[in-house]
Amino acid sequence: MKLTCRGTEPQVITVGAPRIDAAAAIQFKDAMRAALLPEARRVILDLSAVEFIDSSGLGAIVAVKKSMAPGQQLDLAGLTPMVDKLFRLTRMETIFVLFPTLAAAEASALSEPALRFGSDAPGH
Repeated sequence: MKLTCRGTEPQVITVGAPRIDAAAAIQFKDAMRAALLPEARRVILDLSAVEFIDSSGLGAIVAVKKSMAPGQQLDLAGLTPMVDKLFRLTRMETIFVLFPTLAAAEASALSEPALRFGSDAPGH
């Protein structure tokens, strides 16, 4: 699984593969765990290149979040329409902070309220 990492606060991890599915889920989890910096309080996972995630891929992202140290936060950015739909259908927008773009995620401070997509967004 190709991941590109930069920074430490926040740490940005960009997924370079178009799919996180059953065939790639274990490789994704292992690569993410190896990439996570223990000193990063906030990690932004850039999913803008990911076009498809199945239930195994979703489970892998949740497992990465659960494996993070106390006090670390995993935010997701750049969800494509199909990936965004999966996260909303499975109510994962209640577990993760979702940002429409990586730039929006990077501009957000840790203390700001979570930006959400879907029915719990302001005005919906």
